Amino acid sequence: MAFSSTDLSSSSDIQVIPEQISEIVKPNLNQVVSFPNNKNGNITNDDTGVSAPFKHFAYPSGQPFPCFIDDIHVERAQKLIKVTKHILKKAVDVPSEGLAVIDAIQRLGIDYYFKDEIEQILKRQNVIFAIHADDHHNDLQEVALRFRLLRQEGYFVSAGVFNNFRNKEGEFQQSLSEDINGLIGLYEASQLSIGGEDHVLDEAGDFCANILNECVTHLDHYQARLVKNTLLHPYRKSLPLAKDFLLGNVQGSVREWILDLQELAKLDFKLVQSLHKMETVQISKWWKELGLAKKLEFARDQPLKWYLWSMACFTDPSFSWQRIELTKPISLIYIIDDIFDVYGTLDELTLFTEAINRWDLAAIGQLPEYMKICFNALNDITNEISNKVYKEYGYNPVHSLQKAWARLCNAFLIEAKWFSSGHLPKAEEYLENGIVSSGVHVGLVHVFFLLGHDITGKTVEHIDDNPAIISSIAEILRLWDDLGSAKDENQDGKDGSYIYYYMMEHQDSTAEDARKHAMNKISDAWKRLNQECLSLNPLSASFTRASLDIARMVPLMYSYDDNQRLPSLEEYIKSLLFDNLPTQGVY
Repeated sequence: MAFSSTDLSSSSDIQVIPEQISEIVKPNLNQVVSFPNNKNGNITNDDTGVSAPFKHFAYPSGQPFPCFIDDIHVERAQKLIKVTKHILKKAVDVPSEGLAVIDAIQRLGIDYYFKDEIEQILKRQNVIFAIHADDHHNDLQEVALRFRLLRQEGYFVSAGVFNNFRNKEGEFQQSLSEDINGLIGLYEASQLSIGGEDHVLDEAGDFCANILNECVTHLDHYQARLVKNTLLHPYRKSLPLAKDFLLGNVQGSVREWILDLQELAKLDFKLVQSLHKMETVQISKWWKELGLAKKLEFARDQPLKWYLWSMACFTDPSFSWQRIELTKPISLIYIIDDIFDVYGTLDELTLFTEAINRWDLAAIGQLPEYMKICFNALNDITNEISNKVYKEYGYNPVHSLQKAWARLCNAFLIEAKWFSSGHLPKAEEYLENGIVSSGVHVGLVHVFFLLGHDITGKTVEHIDDNPAIISSIAEILRLWDDLGSAKDENQDGKDGSYIYYYMMEHQDSTAEDARKHAMNKISDAWKRLNQECLSLNPLSASFTRASLDIARMVPLMYSYDDNQRLPSLEEYIKSLLFDNLPTQGVY
């Protein structure tokens, strides 16, 4: 059971179509296949890899990708960046304006151009907020936006700032029901709640959701769409669809600068989209040459879907080689998952797990041919990535990577033994093991080393130990996955479900009761993740952001409709990669 174990149904035929992509992009593959060495030494600064606006993106050696935007558009983009930086500098002393610009920039996905300016504004906002914490702030929208932006950036702001909007009985004032934008802002802010604080944010979320759901039928088309989108896809817990900014759907966008930001976002989108298309060509070429789809006919063949995890994780365009490399171990998580869930016998799986634990190539002689093929591919990919990381950053992560794979296979084997023996674990016992078998730890260990930030003995030990920032994301993914599998009649896997085990343990509960319980546990896991993002830890800000984006990708990967398809994921793919292609033949 791994990143996905339920998508063996109709939605699983999402694949790269190399001929279609190549026809659109017409890449020179000689420019993108090799990864030469970096001669510049280790990377220790967390700012490394932040995109320079509209310049050639480069692999580690400095070998450039071709630029996909002509000079006129580059000049226009650079002018828009300069204008926006000027607006942000002026906005330092105008709190409401600065917050609104930052919010729009982040929603449009172009914040990597303005990292320093955003940091300066929020640092000042945090100081002002701390000094004037006891002042009355009556603008709910502004207070909620400031709270959310500061917490998103890692500043701790007390939820007590919302007490001004509650009555003497501690309930939120009914007069707020007239402030739709304020309620939207408060609902978004409530998604950053953490464990251990009072229930004000939980109460705020419920209060806003109830009122917004009631009033949505009475709003104009734009506000109704905004409300529905916010309730279904709050910013903290969702990846924005590209079409939202292409259609001009940015919250509260009535200010004149929003047009400049949207134009910049569209130019940036064209550049990044072309880059992603080229990366899919390279991944498709790698996957075809690897040959696992033909050699292991039982296994899934979804290179595009696997790449989407990497694309969500490494959002900065300059992380191109990292996206390509991360897709490779993710593909093996899925393949090994299928070996354990749908094909291998218990004896074979035990031998395979023992070989992985020892990482002993000599031991593969005892394995059946299909397992030899998989082990050899896993060994090659692990060594190749380890060599790249060593040449880039001066640290060889091979032992950490091998240890992560061993832990994953041990968890898979536990599930296989449960199924073989007919043992029904308790729901929490299943979940504890499922957090490991989700594959999230394996994926994020690779992310840590591919980023190359702050690699020390302390941080390596921390990342090896499956820290809370990883385990909370793994729990979110495992439970979302099981919510989908609970209604997947086509599932052939042998890996169980939290919903099923919960109902077996609680005989008087209904499927709906079990689903509500699982959703509450997802909410609690998000609170732990929010707490980790606010806490001091040895991991870099880039790793924290990448981890958070993995969690935000989860709903897209597991929101099945009644036909067991993933319409949101399909829309996401079309909006990012295939906006001008006919949908027929792509999925």
